[in-house]
Amino acid sequence: MTKLNAGDLAPDFTAPTDTGSFSLADARGSRVILFFYPQAMTPGCTKEACDFRDSLDALEAAGFTVVGISSDAPE
Repeated sequence: MTKLNAGDLAPDFTAPTDTGSFSLADARGSRVILFFYPQAMTPGCTKEACDFRDSLDALEAAGFTVVGISSDAPE
């Protein structure tokens, strides 16, 4: 496993989503925020996800795409 440091480029990956799939390679050249959480509907994860949701308009206006990643099933 490769350890990333702040500012490092994340390695390419493709993951299933609730609407198909997301590929980081397809987003290269864009500003992407990846946030990782262990399981949906847990207090810490919900708080983190809600903060991104509440900030989404400002983040998108600044050119960011926000992607949440967990080990949960896509649906």
